[in-house]
Amino acid sequence: MTVHSSSSHTPKLGMRTTKQRTAVVEVMQEIDRFQSAKEIHTALQDRNAKVGLTTVYRTLQSLVDINAVDALHSPTGEVLYRHCESEAHHHHLVCTKCGRTEEIDGGPIEKWAKDVADTYGFQLTGHDAEVFGVCAKCRGNS
Repeated sequence: MTVHSSSSHTPKLGMRTTKQRTAVVEVMQEIDRFQSAKEIHTALQDRNAKVGLTTVYRTLQSLVDINAVDALHSPTGEVLYRHCESEAHHHHLVCTKCGRTEEIDGGPIEKWAKDVADTYGFQLTGHDAEVFGVCAKCRGNS
């Protein structure tokens, strides 16, 4: 995931490259767990990057639109964002205490989604499945 290019526009994002957007991308490349836009904004403030929260939200949405960043809804309904290593279709196992995230293959979920769609006469065009729990390290700290 990069917003650097030889021109003043980033074709992948479909928008002009700015210092603010580049700063958001750099933070996304460094985090290893899902974070909210507000947490990403705080990380930018900690770096003295002058990026408004609205710009963070807009940049994240653009990154989601081009599949450079994954977004999921937490159990509380908040949207969280993360740059994933895998470009292939995958799901996430997320610790609700520390945020540790594992990218997992869907396996049986893929078959289940297709079977459910077939049962109701739908042609499956996509699905999202996120699994939440508490990791072994956090369970040991309880």
